[in-house]
Amino acid sequence: MTTGFSVLPMYDWPETRADVDRLWATTREALRSEGFEAAANLHRPDDLYAAWADDSLLVGQTCGLPLVRTLSSVAVVGAFDNRLPASPPGWYHSTIVVAIDNDVATISDLRGAAVAVNDANSQSGHAIWRHELGRRGLTGSFFGDVVITGDHRKSIKAVADGKADVAAIDAVSMQLAERHEPAAAGVRVLTRSQPTPGLPLITAGVNAGHVPALRRALHAAVESLTAAERNALCIHAFVSLDRADYELIAKRWRDADWVPPLA
Repeated sequence: MTTGFSVLPMYDWPETRADVDRLWATTREALRSEGFEAAANLHRPDDLYAAWADDSLLVGQTCGLPLVRTLSSVAVVGAFDNRLPASPPGWYHSTIVVAIDNDVATISDLRGAAVAVNDANSQSGHAIWRHELGRRGLTGSFFGDVVITGDHRKSIKAVADGKADVAAIDAVSMQLAERHEPAAAGVRVLTRSQPTPGLPLITAGVNAGHVPALRRALHAAVESLTAAERNALCIHAFVSLDRADYELIAKRWRDADWVPPLA
């Protein structure tokens, strides 16, 4: 029987923690039905990168950029479908936000602006800029100051408080912020990015042969949630994806390599 720990950290906000725990409860039971010995509780580590690379990882949710840049040994299981506008099932996009009283009309108007970035290793908050600036031909040191905030919620606060002019926020975080973060009332959506495959659900490479069973378990887990629970987490289905699906993220990173990194 395969054993291991699991991490689902990406939308584990204080306001949604009970719902994340409920998602884990249904996932744990579905995993056990497939023959896995899943831990009673989610692992909430201080070092996510170490957890994602651990050979004991049973199910983990990571970001697409670390997946294609550093997590070469893990196996991809799929992604949750968040039913986002203009994004295929299992894909997501970033919302580009500015202060509510900022009258800029396009990304091109933001040259020299201070940009809030949640993390330099974030697909939705950092890498998305390399692609979006590059495809518009906005070369050179486009932005002015870079404010590293630590998470999307803090990036929204930075824009609302005038500490930064713009931020790219993943669309699910934006939906959660509109429900739970007062600072979201102080920003407006300027535009959205082109979509990419959603936050990958992964397992340790040693579990690669168990991916079909893990996919069945994750599908059953989401199906076991109530409509209210799905809505609370913006999770409506599970979609099987492979590592090859995430090559798009790697390609966009490579193609935009001439655009200076933000951090």
